[in-house]
Amino acid sequence: MTLRAVKIAVFTMLSIALVACSTTSVKTTEYVQIVQDTTPIAEDLLMDVGVTVFDAGIDEIDRKEEERVSPEIRNAEARYAPYLLAETLQGSGNWGVVRVLPNETTTMDIYLHGQILQSDGEGMIIKVTARDSTGLIWYTKEYEEHISQFSYEASQRQANDPFQVIYNNIANDLLAWRKANLTENRIARIRTISELQFARNFAPEIFNEYLRVNNRGITEIVRLPADNDPSLERIRSIRQRDNLFVDTVQDYYANYAREMRVPYDSWREQSYHATMALDELEASARRRFIAGTMAIVGGIAAATSSNGAVQTGSLVGVGAGAYMIKSGFDKSAEAQIHIAALQELGESLESEVAPKMIDLDDRTIMLTGTVEEQYAQWRDILVELYNTETGGL
Repeated sequence: MTLRAVKIAVFTMLSIALVACSTTSVKTTEYVQIVQDTTPIAEDLLMDVGVTVFDAGIDEIDRKEEERVSPEIRNAEARYAPYLLAETLQGSGNWGVVRVLPNETTTMDIYLHGQILQSDGEGMIIKVTARDSTGLIWYTKEYEEHISQFSYEASQRQANDPFQVIYNNIANDLLAWRKANLTENRIARIRTISELQFARNFAPEIFNEYLRVNNRGITEIVRLPADNDPSLERIRSIRQRDNLFVDTVQDYYANYAREMRVPYDSWREQSYHATMALDELEASARRRFIAGTMAIVGGIAAATSSNGAVQTGSLVGVGAGAYMIKSGFDKSAEAQIHIAALQELGESLESEVAPKMIDLDDRTIMLTGTVEEQYAQWRDILVELYNTETGGL
């Protein structure tokens, strides 16, 4: 190998290694407060918000990150994070009723869809899409936060979730969009469309004619039923019963969040330290690969020399470089131990937040992963109630 070829090889390998080392994280230094709307708004114009259970984002995980992510943890977070977001929005006082929804079967004025892109105790990235009941997408945005060990101190954990800033930012952005884009008339129209959509689900033969979807995919009002329309009055009664059931589902998510908080925070704190250790191990391994590569390539270059002493030294250089590269592999193996520990913690957490039984008036149901099926049965019951009250008309 020529000296020029050696230099090219060294430059190429160092460039690859340095690029791999270039990622940095910014720690939280400022707590973002929730903005409260100072403009008075009538109670009937307070928009109801539905936060659907998040997409755990498991299918979006990069191959190199797969071993760091526990599906059990992600699925638990996909139910926990929406509750924290809904609680934040409700506490802001800027909205009407805010509910966590297993799906979009429940008619709301605004829907928030979330997808977890990263969550390892040190950093969290959530992609959120907001849209209203007309089908208009307000915005899609990624929210990212990186924290320090300070966020896991007892005094801080009692006050806020370590990643509460993300939920505050979502709440503030949602309010800002509404204030910048919606007039009171527009809000009233959205809320009317929500009601008519609910009515259409139960009596399409009556309420189909009141709505249409334009060529942009946005639902519009064609005409309105009379305020004293008996069919609309029955629908409103059915909707009240549906809201009561959905409120029962909220108790499930509240209990779920309460039981999950302690083991989840403990997992996140351990995950934080493991993630930091893992990053340091990987950085250490990369440094060892760089140093080992330089030693080996330098040894090869020396081996091409006609000087016997230099050639002897080159063998030492190659041997030392090989040892340093092996050391890098050993460090990577140590990193795998941390990954295995995180997966074990995930399995433990999933068992600690098992679903609970919920008592209803005429039955007891278990709200688990099949809560969507249970809610589908409830909707069938509501349809039967409506048909019974109207004689099937």
